[in-house]
Amino acid sequence: MDTLNYDTLRLENQICFPLYAASRELIKKYKPHLDQLDLTYTQYITMILLWENKTMTVKELGSRLYLDSGTLTPLLKKLESKGLITRTRSMEDERNLNVSLTEQGVQMQAIAADIPAKVAQDTRLDAEDAQTLYRILYRILSETEE
Repeated sequence: MDTLNYDTLRLENQICFPLYAASRELIKKYKPHLDQLDLTYTQYITMILLWENKTMTVKELGSRLYLDSGTLTPLLKKLESKGLITRTRSMEDERNLNVSLTEQGVQMQAIAADIPAKVAQDTRLDAEDAQTLYRILYRILSETEE
């Protein structure tokens, strides 16, 4: 009879599980704040990138947010229908679709500015633990890009 050790298949031994579950729980902490803006979490992180860059291509947004076009396209259509962004073909290359903030989208940044601090307070992580977690997660993300 085979006596393989299946301990590696125990849920408690999976690094992906607490990461997945913690991600879901952290995103839940954003929900009450984002509900006030009528944004989903994915719409919010898209807006964050646009607040930083004002205009980006759909391809750039997808790459930075780790989202495929099947997820990003409906999300952008929804933001456009809310009057927060516009999508226009690039004059240099019509294959590229540029996404830009509207005035309403720009104004939303001031309303959203306190969300990160509120969520950080809700997580109850001290600054050192938060920085350590941040570094580890971005190390994992940078290794997936290679």
